[in-house]
Amino acid sequence: MAFISSPKKIRETLFKATLCPSEKLTRPLPVNSEITDWDQDAFREITSTLLNAEQMERIISPAQVFPNLDTVVALHWHAEFVPMELIRRRINSTFPNKKRELIIPTDHNLLRTYDGEYSGVEVDCYSPEFNRKVQLLIHFKNEKLEHAAAFRAMLDHTHNYRSSQLFELFDSILDPRWDFRLRDAARATGADEDLMTFVQIIAKKLRTLLFENMDRLPRDQVKNRLLANYCDQLREFYDDRIINRAQYLIQMVKRVVKRNFNHQYFYETREIIEEARALGGGIVIPHPEQFWPVLLADYDVDGYEVWNPQSQEYTEFLINVVARQNKSRSREQRPLLIFLGDDTHMGEKSKPPEHQNKEKSARQIGVQTAWDDIAITKSLCAANMDRNKLIDEYSSRLG
Repeated sequence: MAFISSPKKIRETLFKATLCPSEKLTRPLPVNSEITDWDQDAFREITSTLLNAEQMERIISPAQVFPNLDTVVALHWHAEFVPMELIRRRINSTFPNKKRELIIPTDHNLLRTYDGEYSGVEVDCYSPEFNRKVQLLIHFKNEKLEHAAAFRAMLDHTHNYRSSQLFELFDSILDPRWDFRLRDAARATGADEDLMTFVQIIAKKLRTLLFENMDRLPRDQVKNRLLANYCDQLREFYDDRIINRAQYLIQMVKRVVKRNFNHQYFYETREIIEEARALGGGIVIPHPEQFWPVLLADYDVDGYEVWNPQSQEYTEFLINVVARQNKSRSREQRPLLIFLGDDTHMGEKSKPPEHQNKEKSARQIGVQTAWDDIAITKSLCAANMDRNKLIDEYSSRLG
């Protein structure tokens, strides 16, 4: 980030404080409520989709290499704003000796393609049968998307509505009518009035910058993590303990927003499934233990994701559930498939290591350790599933 003044002058302008250049603030002193040059620079940085040389190097350099893995399956991962060419270089470096692959990106409510043959998306939808938001992984052979105007319109609506969580987050922090949300979050996190004021001022500044620049922003950059990303920029001036406390408060308010977000404005799950099936799409339920009733909903899907880095507790149980359901299915019904997902978010890897979410940044496209776990492998064998069989069956269904 390019600064137009000395560190001391920036502190005076931005925070109304006079400090030595090497000194960081250790308490949430009043922040200048006016938009400064620093704010403009920070906003450009957190919303930019351009990668510098250092970021590109982080993207193409895998944390671990798997020279012995010759079959790669990756059907649940998020490219975000990272160019596919850089991702391809990373995957090829991660699996230098791969011979077979089925790799399809699944960004949230945005269709993306990796290799020009398949496209994928992770769709938010609503299941009125058990009153929960669920998510679907949907994959297509690209040639089948020529007549997907209606499906794309459904994705546009869903993307725009999900993005509106950011504005509800702003309202929950700034609007007096929603003051109880901020104060409940403050009580839960031990935040005092100074910290609440600190968060309110930076939220107000970010909201102003967002409205001023909305027309030029890539649509996938309008998301509720923007406030947390902007707050991270302030580590330049504040001790990490202050920023961590502010982030904790923001995260708690965000949880309240998500808990109260009206899911009925999403398309219903069966509507999304019907439209995807009409186009010949494949459908997978990701991390189903987050919404258990989906196992009983009898949706027309190709299978269930039984493992990903944030959903590992019930893997063997879910494998056995799928195996039992397959035994009861008629000959006319195709068997349910077993999927494992890495749920990688490539945008996380573009951040400086000290600002990365360690759990998220550790994920790698195509790396699902459960395939090779001894106990889980036993269950997978009993269910007649491995990487090669999954590629054979699912690619056949996609056409």
